[in-house]
Amino acid sequence: MELAFLKDEKSLTVTVKGNVDTVTAPELDSRLQQNWDGITELIFDFAAVDYISSAGLRVILMANQQMEDADGSMTIRNVNADVMEVFEMTGFDTILNFE
Repeated sequence: MELAFLKDEKSLTVTVKGNVDTVTAPELDSRLQQNWDGITELIFDFAAVDYISSAGLRVILMANQQMEDADGSMTIRNVNADVMEVFEMTGFDTILNFE
């Protein structure tokens, strides 16, 4: 997995490439925690995400909760059909914001 972070005042865009799974999810979580300060808008760009596991879903759900607690917002963009199917099968498509 490769991560790129673009922070702009109160906005953080995280571009993710590869798989978000049991091996890589802890790195995503750790890197997010390092960049939280002052963020009220979190955007994930999943254009290059091939797979997400339950460990990855957990990180995404926790990030969403953290944004809600901060009266902020979280959006996941550019999700391919295979990854979106995982979000739909788990019901996450009803609680998360997708573009």
